[in-house]
Amino acid sequence: MFRKPVVALSLVISTLAGTAVWAQTPSPMPPAATPSVVERTAKGPTARNFQVGVYLNVQPDCTSGTLPALRMITPPANGTVSIKRGKVSATNYKQCLALEVPGFIAFYQSKADFVGSDEVTIEVKYPAGRTEVQRIRIDVGGSGGGVPAGPKAPAGQKI
Repeated sequence: MFRKPVVALSLVISTLAGTAVWAQTPSPMPPAATPSVVERTAKGPTARNFQVGVYLNVQPDCTSGTLPALRMITPPANGTVSIKRGKVSATNYKQCLALEVPGFIAFYQSKADFVGSDEVTIEVKYPAGRTEVQRIRIDVGGSGGGVPAGPKAPAGQKI
């Protein structure tokens, strides 16, 4: 007969005619944590580095916690992603009025002649055990910093 291994145990004490009987019963195993999936977008110019993500860990007292571990699940097809460590300043973040903490910043750079959409998937594992999968859609345009505009619309009435 096949038995599941007992990982966590709890003890049950019962008495039968004054004699203590010990029995081990397995505790229910917590379900495997399913990572949450987050869909994000970023926009930037062709062949130039631009920010596509910021990863930090802010504690309830507004100090920095251990930074998350990052892993690229699916690399972009038409460019590269690089991660740099830096200081992140923020105001009015959660309950923190102003803070400056270390963080990881993700940058994307497309191939020299690429214009269009690209996508990267990054797994973010926080120290407390929470895992998040970020699917980032990246719109790459000309040197103007955005997606190229279509034909120019006729000028409307000026007020």
